[in-house]
Amino acid sequence: MTQMSNKLILADLEACFEGVIPSIISTADADGLPNISYLSHVAMVDDRHVALSNQFFAKTAANIRLNPHAMLLLVDARNSAQFRLQLVFAHTLEAGPLFEHISLQIDASSAQVGMAGIMKLRNLDVFRVVSIEAIPSQVETAEPLGLKRNRLIAAAKIADAIAAEADADGIIDAMLEGLRTEFGFEHGLLLQLDEGRNQLTTIGSIGYAPSGIGSDIPVDEGVIGGAAAGGRLVKLSDMSRIRRFGAAVRDSSADENRTRAIPLPGMPDAMSQIAAPLIAAGTIRGVLFLESRDRIAFTGEDEAALSVIARQAAMALALSEKLSLETEPEQLVRAELPTSEKTVHVVHHRFDDSVFVDGDYVIKGVAGRLLASMLEQYQESGRVEFTNRQIRLDTALKLPDFKDNLETRLLLLRRRLEEKRLPIRLSRLGRGRIGLLIEGALRLSKDVV
Repeated sequence: MTQMSNKLILADLEACFEGVIPSIISTADADGLPNISYLSHVAMVDDRHVALSNQFFAKTAANIRLNPHAMLLLVDARNSAQFRLQLVFAHTLEAGPLFEHISLQIDASSAQVGMAGIMKLRNLDVFRVVSIEAIPSQVETAEPLGLKRNRLIAAAKIADAIAAEADADGIIDAMLEGLRTEFGFEHGLLLQLDEGRNQLTTIGSIGYAPSGIGSDIPVDEGVIGGAAAGGRLVKLSDMSRIRRFGAAVRDSSADENRTRAIPLPGMPDAMSQIAAPLIAAGTIRGVLFLESRDRIAFTGEDEAALSVIARQAAMALALSEKLSLETEPEQLVRAELPTSEKTVHVVHHRFDDSVFVDGDYVIKGVAGRLLASMLEQYQESGRVEFTNRQIRLDTALKLPDFKDNLETRLLLLRRRLEEKRLPIRLSRLGRGRIGLLIEGALRLSKDVV
Protein backbone atom coordinates (compact mmCIF):
# COMPACT_ATOMS: atom_id res chain seq x y z
CA MET A 1 0.00 0.00 0.00
CA THR A 2 1.19 3.52 -0.77
CA GLN A 3 2.84 5.21 2.21
CA MET A 4 2.25 8.81 3.28
CA SER A 5 4.62 11.25 1.61
CA ASN A 6 7.56 12.46 3.68
CA LYS A 7 7.35 15.86 2.00
CA LEU A 8 3.89 16.79 3.25
CA ILE A 9 2.28 16.14 6.61
CA LEU A 10 -1.16 17.08 7.90
CA ALA A 11 0.29 19.89 10.03
CA ASP A 12 1.40 21.59 6.80
CA LEU A 13 -2.26 21.80 5.74
CA GLU A 14 -3.50 23.67 8.85
CA ALA A 15 -5.33 26.41 6.91
CA CYS A 16 -7.23 23.77 4.92
CA PHE A 17 -9.07 22.72 8.08
CA GLU A 18 -10.55 26.15 8.79
CA GLY A 19 -13.72 25.50 6.77
CA VAL A 20 -13.35 28.64 4.65
CA ILE A 21 -13.50 26.72 1.36
CA PRO A 22 -15.59 23.52 1.45
CA SER A 23 -13.68 20.29 1.01
CA ILE A 24 -14.76 17.61 -1.48
CA ILE A 25 -14.91 13.89 -0.81
CA SER A 26 -15.15 11.25 -3.53
CA THR A 27 -16.40 7.74 -2.74
CA ALA A 28 -17.63 4.76 -4.73
CA ASP A 29 -20.15 2.03 -4.02
CA ALA A 30 -19.51 -1.71 -4.25
CA ASP A 31 -19.93 -1.58 -8.04
CA GLY A 32 -17.49 1.30 -8.47
CA LEU A 33 -20.13 3.99 -9.14
CA PRO A 34 -18.61 7.27 -7.88
CA ASN A 35 -20.25 9.95 -5.74
CA ILE A 36 -18.99 13.41 -4.81
CA SER A 37 -20.07 15.46 -1.78
CA TYR A 38 -19.08 18.77 -0.22
CA LEU A 39 -18.03 18.80 3.42
CA SER A 40 -18.62 21.62 5.90
CA HIS A 41 -16.08 20.40 8.47
CA VAL A 42 -12.85 18.46 8.16
CA ALA A 43 -10.66 18.23 11.26
CA MET A 44 -7.15 16.93 11.86
CA VAL A 45 -7.26 14.24 14.55
CA ASP A 46 -3.50 13.54 14.74
CA ASP A 47 -0.59 13.32 12.32
CA ARG A 48 -2.17 10.38 10.41
CA HIS A 49 -5.97 10.78 10.75
CA VAL A 50 -8.70 13.24 9.74
CA ALA A 51 -12.34 13.39 10.84
CA LEU A 52 -15.25 14.35 8.58
CA SER A 53 -18.55 15.67 9.93
CA ASN A 54 -21.40 13.32 9.04
CA GLN A 55 -24.57 15.42 8.94
CA PHE A 56 -26.43 15.17 5.65
CA PHE A 57 -24.40 13.11 3.14
CA ALA A 58 -26.27 9.80 3.38
CA LYS A 59 -24.95 8.46 0.04
CA THR A 60 -21.33 9.09 1.04
CA ALA A 61 -21.85 7.35 4.38
CA ALA A 62 -23.49 4.39 2.64
CA ASN A 63 -20.62 4.10 0.14
CA ILE A 64 -18.00 4.15 2.89
CA ARG A 65 -19.68 1.19 4.59
CA LEU A 66 -19.46 -0.75 1.31
CA ASN A 67 -16.04 0.50 0.16
CA PRO A 68 -13.77 2.06 2.84
CA HIS A 69 -11.51 3.91 0.36
CA ALA A 70 -12.08 7.60 -0.40
CA MET A 71 -10.34 10.62 -1.92
CA LEU A 72 -10.44 14.03 -0.25
CA LEU A 73 -9.70 17.41 -1.85
CA LEU A 74 -8.58 20.20 0.50
CA VAL A 75 -8.01 23.86 -0.41
CA ASP A 76 -5.82 26.36 1.46
CA ALA A 77 -7.99 29.51 1.64
CA ARG A 78 -4.94 31.74 2.09
CA ASN A 79 -3.39 30.98 -1.30
CA SER A 80 -5.78 28.53 -3.10
CA ALA A 81 -3.26 25.68 -2.99
CA GLN A 82 -4.98 22.30 -3.40
CA PHE A 83 -4.14 18.92 -1.89
CA ARG A 84 -5.43 15.43 -2.64
CA LEU A 85 -5.58 12.96 0.24
CA GLN A 86 -6.05 9.22 -0.15
CA LEU A 87 -8.12 7.93 2.78
CA VAL A 88 -9.23 4.66 4.34
CA PHE A 89 -12.16 4.58 6.75
CA ALA A 90 -11.08 3.80 10.33
CA HIS A 91 -14.00 4.26 12.72
CA THR A 92 -16.92 6.50 13.76
CA LEU A 93 -17.03 8.86 16.75
CA GLU A 94 -20.29 9.72 18.49
CA ALA A 95 -18.77 11.21 21.66
CA GLY A 96 -15.50 12.36 23.15
CA PRO A 97 -13.42 15.59 23.18
CA LEU A 98 -13.01 15.90 19.39
CA PHE A 99 -16.71 15.24 18.77
CA GLU A 100 -17.70 17.80 21.41
CA HIS A 101 -15.27 20.39 19.97
CA ILE A 102 -16.61 20.15 16.41
CA SER A 103 -20.21 19.95 17.64
CA LEU A 104 -19.65 23.19 19.55
CA GLN A 105 -18.23 24.86 16.42
CA ILE A 106 -21.28 23.81 14.39
CA ASP A 107 -23.72 24.90 17.10
CA ALA A 108 -22.04 28.32 17.39
CA SER A 109 -22.05 28.98 13.65
CA SER A 110 -25.68 27.84 13.39
CA ALA A 111 -26.71 30.15 16.23
CA GLN A 112 -25.24 33.11 14.34
CA VAL A 113 -28.10 32.79 11.81
CA GLY A 114 -30.89 31.72 14.13
CA MET A 115 -30.58 28.00 13.26
CA ALA A 116 -29.47 26.76 16.67
CA GLY A 117 -30.29 23.09 17.14
CA ILE A 118 -31.01 22.46 13.45
CA MET A 119 -27.57 21.54 12.07
CA LYS A 120 -26.72 19.10 14.86
CA LEU A 121 -23.68 16.89 14.44
CA ARG A 122 -24.68 13.22 14.32
CA ASN A 123 -21.23 11.66 14.26
CA LEU A 124 -17.69 11.99 12.96
CA ASP A 125 -16.19 9.55 10.48
CA VAL A 126 -12.47 9.13 11.13
CA PHE A 127 -10.16 8.19 8.24
CA ARG A 128 -6.53 7.12 8.11
CA VAL A 129 -4.52 9.22 5.66
CA VAL A 130 -2.59 6.99 3.26
CA SER A 131 -1.00 9.73 1.14
CA ILE A 132 -0.96 13.49 0.62
CA GLU A 133 -0.37 14.95 -2.82
CA ALA A 134 -0.07 18.62 -3.75
CA ILE A 135 -2.01 19.31 -6.94
CA PRO A 136 0.07 21.37 -9.43
CA SER A 137 -1.46 24.74 -10.28
CA GLN A 138 -1.32 26.56 -13.62
CA VAL A 139 -1.08 29.88 -11.77
CA GLU A 140 1.36 30.96 -9.09
CA THR A 141 -0.22 30.83 -5.66
CA ALA A 142 0.18 33.80 -3.37
CA GLU A 143 2.01 33.51 -0.11
CA PRO A 144 -0.10 34.02 3.03
CA LEU A 145 -0.14 37.63 4.14
CA GLY A 146 0.50 38.90 7.64
CA LEU A 147 3.35 39.40 10.04
CA LYS A 148 4.75 36.24 11.59
CA ARG A 149 4.86 36.57 15.36
CA ASN A 150 6.26 34.31 18.03
CA ARG A 151 3.09 33.52 19.92
CA LEU A 152 4.89 31.84 22.83
CA ILE A 153 7.01 34.92 23.53
CA ALA A 154 4.00 37.24 23.07
CA ALA A 155 1.85 35.16 25.43
CA ALA A 156 4.63 35.16 28.03
CA LYS A 157 4.86 38.97 27.88
CA ILE A 158 1.12 39.33 28.41
CA ALA A 159 1.14 36.78 31.25
CA ASP A 160 3.93 38.77 32.93
CA ALA A 161 1.96 42.00 32.54
CA ILE A 162 -1.14 40.38 34.05
CA ALA A 163 0.85 38.92 36.96
CA ALA A 164 2.25 42.37 37.77
CA GLU A 165 -1.26 43.75 38.44
CA ALA A 166 -3.12 43.41 41.74
CA ASP A 167 -6.59 44.73 40.86
CA ALA A 168 -9.21 43.99 38.22
CA ASP A 169 -8.64 47.27 36.36
CA GLY A 170 -4.98 46.56 35.77
CA ILE A 171 -5.47 42.89 34.95
CA ILE A 172 -8.12 43.53 32.29
CA ASP A 173 -6.22 46.44 30.74
CA ALA A 174 -2.94 44.49 30.70
CA MET A 175 -4.56 41.58 28.89
CA LEU A 176 -6.50 43.56 26.27
CA GLU A 177 -3.73 46.06 25.59
CA GLY A 178 -1.23 43.20 25.37
CA LEU A 179 -3.36 41.46 22.77
CA ARG A 180 -3.35 44.69 20.77
CA THR A 181 0.38 45.39 20.98
CA GLU A 182 1.85 41.88 21.05
CA PHE A 183 -0.61 40.05 18.78
CA GLY A 184 -1.95 42.89 16.65
CA PHE A 185 -5.60 42.14 17.50
CA GLU A 186 -7.58 45.39 17.34
CA HIS A 187 -11.11 44.38 18.39
CA GLY A 188 -11.97 42.39 21.49
CA LEU A 189 -14.19 42.01 24.54
CA LEU A 190 -13.83 40.49 27.97
CA LEU A 191 -17.11 39.21 29.38
CA GLN A 192 -17.91 38.01 32.90
CA LEU A 193 -20.29 35.13 33.55
CA ASP A 194 -23.38 35.89 35.64
CA GLU A 195 -24.72 32.45 36.52
CA GLY A 196 -27.78 33.84 38.28
CA ARG A 197 -29.02 35.49 35.08
CA ASN A 198 -27.40 32.96 32.72
CA GLN A 199 -25.79 35.91 30.94
CA LEU A 200 -22.32 37.12 30.00
CA THR A 201 -21.64 40.81 30.71
CA THR A 202 -18.96 42.93 29.02
CA ILE A 203 -16.42 44.29 31.52
CA GLY A 204 -13.54 45.13 29.14
CA SER A 205 -13.36 46.34 25.55
CA ILE A 206 -10.87 47.45 22.87
CA GLY A 207 -11.51 48.79 19.38
CA TYR A 208 -15.21 49.61 19.71
CA ALA A 209 -17.00 52.95 20.03
CA PRO A 210 -19.08 52.91 22.14
CA SER A 211 -17.22 50.31 24.15
CA GLY A 212 -20.24 48.17 25.01
CA ILE A 213 -19.29 48.01 28.71
CA GLY A 214 -22.28 46.50 30.50
CA SER A 215 -23.74 44.78 27.41
CA ASP A 216 -25.12 41.26 27.87
CA ILE A 217 -25.36 38.12 25.79
CA PRO A 218 -27.09 34.87 26.84
CA VAL A 219 -25.02 31.79 27.55
CA ASP A 220 -25.42 29.37 24.59
CA GLU A 221 -25.80 32.18 22.05
CA GLY A 222 -23.29 32.44 19.22
CA VAL A 223 -19.53 32.09 19.51
CA ILE A 224 -19.28 33.84 22.88
CA GLY A 225 -22.12 31.96 24.55
CA GLY A 226 -20.94 28.68 23.06
CA ALA A 227 -17.49 29.06 24.61
CA ALA A 228 -19.06 29.72 28.02
CA ALA A 229 -21.58 26.89 27.78
CA GLY A 230 -19.09 24.30 26.56
CA GLY A 231 -16.02 25.50 28.44
CA ARG A 232 -14.05 25.20 25.19
CA LEU A 233 -12.52 27.59 22.67
CA VAL A 234 -14.77 28.32 19.68
CA LYS A 235 -13.51 29.73 16.37
CA LEU A 236 -15.08 30.79 13.07
CA SER A 237 -12.71 31.55 10.19
CA ASP A 238 -15.07 32.75 7.44
CA MET A 239 -18.18 34.63 8.52
CA SER A 240 -19.17 35.30 4.91
CA ARG A 241 -20.30 31.67 4.59
CA ILE A 242 -22.56 32.14 7.61
CA ARG A 243 -23.99 35.44 6.35
CA ARG A 244 -25.15 33.79 3.17
CA PHE A 245 -27.78 32.02 5.26
CA GLY A 246 -29.12 35.09 7.06
CA ALA A 247 -28.44 38.20 9.11
CA ALA A 248 -26.25 38.20 12.19
CA VAL A 249 -27.91 37.50 15.56
CA ARG A 250 -27.10 40.94 16.97
CA ASP A 251 -29.17 42.55 14.18
CA SER A 252 -32.26 40.40 14.74
CA SER A 253 -35.80 41.48 15.64
CA ALA A 254 -36.48 44.45 17.89
CA ASP A 255 -36.49 43.91 21.65
CA GLU A 256 -39.30 45.50 23.63
CA ASN A 257 -36.86 45.92 26.53
CA ARG A 258 -34.23 47.69 24.42
CA THR A 259 -34.43 50.75 26.67
CA ARG A 260 -32.99 48.50 29.40
CA ALA A 261 -30.27 46.95 27.25
CA ILE A 262 -26.79 47.94 26.15
CA PRO A 263 -26.01 46.75 22.60
CA LEU A 264 -23.22 44.20 22.32
CA PRO A 265 -20.56 45.84 20.12
CA GLY A 266 -19.36 44.10 17.00
CA MET A 267 -17.91 44.47 13.52
CA PRO A 268 -20.61 44.14 10.86
CA ASP A 269 -17.96 43.05 8.35
CA ALA A 270 -16.06 40.63 10.63
CA MET A 271 -14.75 37.55 8.86
CA SER A 272 -13.12 35.73 11.79
CA GLN A 273 -14.17 35.34 15.41
CA ILE A 274 -12.68 33.46 18.34
CA ALA A 275 -13.85 33.02 21.93
CA ALA A 276 -11.75 31.51 24.73
CA PRO A 277 -13.32 30.70 28.12
CA LEU A 278 -11.79 32.09 31.32
CA ILE A 279 -11.42 29.10 33.65
CA ALA A 280 -10.05 29.15 37.19
CA ALA A 281 -10.16 26.25 39.67
CA GLY A 282 -12.38 24.33 37.25
CA THR A 283 -14.98 27.11 37.14
CA ILE A 284 -15.90 29.11 34.02
CA ARG A 285 -15.73 32.79 34.95
CA GLY A 286 -16.09 34.51 31.61
CA VAL A 287 -15.03 34.66 27.96
CA LEU A 288 -12.32 36.46 25.98
CA PHE A 289 -13.69 37.34 22.52
CA LEU A 290 -11.78 38.67 19.50
CA GLU A 291 -12.78 39.34 15.90
CA SER A 292 -11.14 40.49 12.68
CA ARG A 293 -12.00 41.58 9.15
CA ASP A 294 -9.52 39.01 7.80
CA ARG A 295 -10.36 35.44 6.94
CA ILE A 296 -8.40 32.85 8.95
CA ALA A 297 -7.20 35.62 11.25
CA PHE A 298 -6.66 33.19 14.14
CA THR A 299 -4.29 30.25 13.74
CA GLY A 300 -3.78 27.11 15.77
CA GLU A 301 -0.93 28.88 17.60
CA ASP A 302 -3.33 31.72 18.43
CA GLU A 303 -5.80 29.22 19.89
CA ALA A 304 -3.16 27.80 22.23
CA ALA A 305 -1.81 31.23 23.21
CA LEU A 306 -5.25 32.74 23.85
CA SER A 307 -6.29 29.77 25.97
CA VAL A 308 -3.21 30.25 28.17
CA ILE A 309 -3.77 34.02 28.44
CA ALA A 310 -7.46 33.58 29.28
CA ARG A 311 -6.67 31.14 32.07
CA GLN A 312 -3.95 33.39 33.45
CA ALA A 313 -6.40 36.30 33.52
CA ALA A 314 -9.07 34.15 35.20
CA MET A 315 -6.71 33.15 38.01
CA ALA A 316 -5.46 36.72 38.44
CA LEU A 317 -9.00 38.10 38.64
CA ALA A 318 -9.99 35.45 41.19
CA LEU A 319 -6.96 36.36 43.33
CA SER A 320 -7.68 40.09 43.06
CA GLU A 321 -11.21 39.44 44.31
CA LYS A 322 -9.90 37.60 47.34
CA LEU A 323 -7.36 40.32 48.12
CA SER A 324 -9.94 43.09 47.81
CA LEU A 325 -12.18 41.39 50.37
CA GLU A 326 -9.37 40.67 52.80
CA THR A 327 -8.06 44.23 52.76
CA GLU A 328 -9.76 46.48 55.32
CA PRO A 329 -8.14 49.94 55.65
CA GLU A 330 -7.64 51.29 59.17
CA GLN A 331 -8.70 54.77 58.16
CA LEU A 332 -10.71 55.82 55.13
CA VAL A 333 -9.84 58.92 53.15
CA ARG A 334 -12.88 61.14 52.74
CA ALA A 335 -13.92 61.70 49.14
CA GLU A 336 -14.58 65.28 48.10
CA LEU A 337 -17.91 65.99 46.46
CA PRO A 338 -18.15 68.63 43.72
CA THR A 339 -20.51 71.47 44.48
CA SER A 340 -23.36 72.04 42.03
CA GLU A 341 -26.89 73.44 42.08
CA LYS A 342 -28.06 70.81 39.62
CA THR A 343 -30.54 68.12 40.71
CA VAL A 344 -29.53 64.59 39.73
CA HIS A 345 -32.64 62.44 39.18
CA VAL A 346 -32.09 58.69 39.70
CA VAL A 347 -34.74 56.00 39.24
CA HIS A 348 -34.25 52.44 40.49
CA HIS A 349 -36.63 49.73 39.24
CA ARG A 350 -36.62 46.86 41.72
CA PHE A 351 -38.03 44.20 39.37
CA ASP A 352 -34.81 44.06 37.33
CA ASP A 353 -32.61 46.44 39.37
CA SER A 354 -32.26 48.76 36.39
CA VAL A 355 -31.01 52.27 37.15
CA PHE A 356 -31.71 55.44 35.14
CA VAL A 357 -29.86 58.72 35.72
CA ASP A 358 -31.62 61.83 34.39
CA GLY A 359 -33.71 59.53 32.20
CA ASP A 360 -30.64 57.80 30.73
CA TYR A 361 -30.32 54.02 31.19
CA VAL A 362 -27.15 53.03 33.06
CA ILE A 363 -27.11 49.41 34.21
CA LYS A 364 -29.24 46.62 35.66
CA GLY A 365 -28.85 43.37 37.59
CA VAL A 366 -26.34 43.06 40.43
CA ALA A 367 -24.39 46.14 39.31
CA GLY A 368 -27.62 48.17 39.31
CA ARG A 369 -28.47 46.92 42.79
CA LEU A 370 -25.01 47.91 44.03
CA LEU A 371 -25.33 51.43 42.64
CA ALA A 372 -28.84 51.88 44.09
CA SER A 373 -27.64 50.75 47.52
CA MET A 374 -24.72 53.22 47.54
CA LEU A 375 -27.00 56.05 46.44
CA GLU A 376 -29.58 55.18 49.08
CA GLN A 377 -26.92 55.22 51.82
CA TYR A 378 -25.65 58.55 50.53
CA GLN A 379 -29.16 60.00 50.59
CA GLU A 380 -29.84 58.73 54.13
CA SER A 381 -26.50 59.46 55.83
CA GLY A 382 -24.26 61.28 53.36
CA ARG A 383 -21.97 58.27 53.07
CA VAL A 384 -19.51 58.51 50.16
CA GLU A 385 -16.97 55.77 51.03
CA PHE A 386 -17.39 52.00 50.79
CA THR A 387 -15.23 48.89 50.98
CA ASN A 388 -15.66 45.58 49.20
CA ARG A 389 -15.78 43.79 52.55
CA GLN A 390 -18.59 46.02 53.84
CA ILE A 391 -20.54 45.61 50.61
CA ARG A 392 -20.13 41.83 50.71
CA LEU A 393 -21.38 41.67 54.33
CA ASP A 394 -24.54 43.66 53.50
CA THR A 395 -27.15 40.87 53.40
CA ALA A 396 -29.80 43.22 52.03
CA LEU A 397 -27.91 43.27 48.71
CA LYS A 398 -28.32 39.48 48.27
CA LEU A 399 -25.05 39.26 46.42
CA PRO A 400 -24.10 36.07 44.53
CA ASP A 401 -21.27 33.75 45.57
CA PHE A 402 -17.64 34.84 45.58
CA LYS A 403 -17.05 33.35 42.14
CA ASP A 404 -19.37 36.00 40.66
CA ASN A 405 -16.60 38.52 41.41
CA LEU A 406 -17.69 41.66 43.22
CA GLU A 407 -14.46 43.43 42.20
CA THR A 408 -15.23 43.20 38.48
CA ARG A 409 -18.86 44.17 39.01
CA LEU A 410 -17.72 47.39 40.67
CA LEU A 411 -15.24 47.89 37.82
CA LEU A 412 -18.06 47.43 35.29
CA LEU A 413 -20.20 49.95 37.13
CA ARG A 414 -17.40 52.49 37.40
CA ARG A 415 -16.45 52.26 33.71
CA ARG A 416 -20.07 52.40 32.62
CA LEU A 417 -20.64 55.63 34.56
CA GLU A 418 -17.45 57.14 33.12
CA GLU A 419 -18.37 56.25 29.55
CA LYS A 420 -21.85 57.77 29.92
CA ARG A 421 -20.30 60.98 31.34
CA LEU A 422 -23.00 61.10 34.02
CA PRO A 423 -23.04 63.34 37.13
CA ILE A 424 -22.52 60.22 39.25
CA ARG A 425 -19.08 58.60 39.38
CA LEU A 426 -17.22 55.94 41.31
CA SER A 427 -13.52 56.25 42.08
CA ARG A 428 -10.93 53.85 43.48
CA LEU A 429 -9.53 55.01 46.81
CA GLY A 430 -7.19 52.04 47.10
CA ARG A 431 -7.44 48.26 47.08
CA GLY A 432 -10.97 47.22 47.99
CA ARG A 433 -12.14 50.83 48.55
CA ILE A 434 -14.66 52.81 46.51
CA GLY A 435 -15.55 56.51 46.57
CA LEU A 436 -18.93 57.88 45.41
CA LEU A 437 -19.00 61.26 43.61
CA ILE A 438 -22.26 63.09 42.84
CA GLU A 439 -22.22 66.38 40.96
CA GLY A 440 -25.41 67.89 42.29
CA ALA A 441 -28.30 67.28 44.66
CA LEU A 442 -29.46 63.66 44.53
CA ARG A 443 -33.15 62.79 44.06
CA LEU A 444 -33.61 59.02 44.27
CA SER A 445 -36.88 57.29 43.38
CA LYS A 446 -37.73 53.57 43.46
CA ASP A 447 -40.24 51.32 41.74
CA VAL A 448 -41.39 53.92 39.21
CA VAL A 449 -42.53 52.32 35.98
